[in-house]
Amino acid sequence: MSLPRPLHALTAAAVAAAVTLGTTGLAAAATPGQDLPAADQLKTALLTVDDLGPGYTEAPTSSPAPDENPAPVSGCDTLSALINQHPNAFPAPAIPHAEVELDGQDGNPMVTENLTAEDLGTVTADFNTATDAFRTCHQITFGSDTGDSVTFDVTPITLGDRPDAPAVRLDGTLAGIQLNACIGIERFGTVAMVFGFFQRDGSSSQLASQQYRTAVAKVEHTLGTTAGSTTPPTAVAPQGTAVVLR
Repeated sequence: MSLPRPLHALTAAAVAAAVTLGTTGLAAAATPGQDLPAADQLKTALLTVDDLGPGYTEAPTSSPAPDENPAPVSGCDTLSALINQHPNAFPAPAIPHAEVELDGQDGNPMVTENLTAEDLGTVTADFNTATDAFRTCHQITFGSDTGDSVTFDVTPITLGDRPDAPAVRLDGTLAGIQLNACIGIERFGTVAMVFGFFQRDGSSSQLASQQYRTAVAKVEHTLGTTAGSTTPPTAVAPQGTAVVLR
């Protein structure tokens, strides 16, 4: 089992969580009078290499093949169920969605961010489901197509300034190498964010917290909303109109 495998499995977990926030009901759409940010606006709100500093590169994003299974997952029934939906539960075209993966040198650390926009009721329901999955999980195991596996202890943490924002820390080892990850979920009215940070040979959550705060601040500034808000973003431009932030 090559070292990057469990890291990519964790990336898949973060993506799956983001997808779940955006696709509990694939028929979801904006309610009358409730505009949603477009996908290109969400993309503008994502972290970039410039936000994280030198040494990072943006990885190409691609959807896995329908028959691809990135990593069998067991333990934590609710969270495992969300992750095991992957890769077939990608957002429908009508659901605004944007994601990015930023890799440090040699892929260490890896940072992922996913933004999905839905109507308030759907975001609330999906957010609550994911929150419960995080709250009730204590240990989870990722397998591989080679038959190897790695088990992570799961611990609730606070990544940003809002204690109510669900986040977990995952700690495990593979062939004596320490693996650590932080995954955080936040909502901004009608927009849900999933942030993932993955590293090897490290145990500190300081950098993950710093980058999470950067991600939250950028979404707040770009979309004109606040973390934890149940009010739709204000910086939502009519179709064909650019958003200008001053």
